[in-house]
Amino acid sequence: MQKLTLSVDAAVVDRAKRYAEANETSVSRLVETMLDLIATPTSSSSKAPAPVLSRLRGSLKRGTLRDYGRHLEQKYR
Repeated sequence: MQKLTLSVDAAVVDRAKRYAEANETSVSRLVETMLDLIATPTSSSSKAPAPVLSRLRGSLKRGTLRDYGRHLEQKYR
């Protein structure tokens, strides 16, 4: 296994740790899974987005990124 160093906001790290603990996994496993989801081509076209990203596309139409940030803050308190 290769090591990777990331710079992440402290509040995000705290929420990720709580989420990982509640779901009986590690933050490393969460990051690995997410990176794998977005980096693995899903069809013959390497530019096709991963299915999880396709489902998320357009989900913020009624709000702003700031609204989404507030939603996440409330969700992971």
